[in-house]
Amino acid sequence: MEIKKIVEDLIDIFLEAGELSLTLREKGLKKEIKSDNTPVSSGDLEVNKFITKKIYEITPNIPIISEETSDHKDNSKLKDFWLVDPIDGTYDYINDLEEFTINAGLIINNKPVAGLINAPAKKRMFYSYGEGNSFELSNGKTINLSNKNIENNRPIKFISYSNKIKPEIKKIYQDIGVVENVKMKSSLKFCVVAAGEYDGYVAEPRAYEWDIAAGHAILVSSGGTVTDFEGNEILYGKKDLKNPSLILKSKNIL
Repeated sequence: MEIKKIVEDLIDIFLEAGELSLTLREKGLKKEIKSDNTPVSSGDLEVNKFITKKIYEITPNIPIISEETSDHKDNSKLKDFWLVDPIDGTYDYINDLEEFTINAGLIINNKPVAGLINAPAKKRMFYSYGEGNSFELSNGKTINLSNKNIENNRPIKFISYSNKIKPEIKKIYQDIGVVENVKMKSSLKFCVVAAGEYDGYVAEPRAYEWDIAAGHAILVSSGGTVTDFEGNEILYGKKDLKNPSLILKSKNIL
C-alpha cells in the first residue's frame, strides 16, 4: 500500500468536498439533534456520503469508521481502518462560521499514519503521509510544515476548547509555561499547532477517535507530539472509540 499515493489521490476529493459543504450551506441546511444531544445537518450527511464513497473506491479493502454511520463501530478487533469525521465543528458549520473541518485519518496497526483535513471556509487544506511529510495547501501554494521555521523564544500560546480552564489543565499549563490560550473548537487546532501558529492543546478525556485521528497524523508528521497526560502514545481502535486525555505540542516546545 502506497500511503503517499492514497493521500495525494484524495487531496482533490477533499477540496471538492469542501466546495460541496459550502454550496450546501448556501442553499440552506436541514438541522437535527442526535441521540447524544449534538447537532447534525443535511450537509454533514451529504459530505459523509461523498467522501466515504471516494475513499472506498481508492482503498476498497480498508474498513471505514465514520461519525455519521454505524458501520464497524462495534468492531474492536480492527487494526487497519479509516476514521472519518465529515464535518467537525457542526455548530460553526450550521451557524455560518469558519472553523469547521472535513477529516479523514488512516490508521495502520492502530496508529495514525496519514491524515487529511480541509477547512473550506478558511481555504486551508492540510494533509500528511508520514514523518517529515506534513503539508498545508492554501492560495495555490504547498508548504511542508515539517520544514517550516517557527519563531523561537516567543511566549507560549495554547489552544483550548473552552474559555473555562479546568484546574488539572491549568496545572499542565503552569508546568509547560503557557502564558495565553485561545478558544478553538474543531480539528483545525491540530493543524495550526502543526503550522507553528500555536504551541499546543490540552484536554481531559472527551470526544471520539474520529475527532482527532487526522489531526494527530498531521501534527506528528510535522514534528510535534500527541500523548495522554501521562506521556503515553495514543492508539486507535479502542472498544468504545473514545479519546483519553490529550496533550498536543508543536515541535517548537519539545
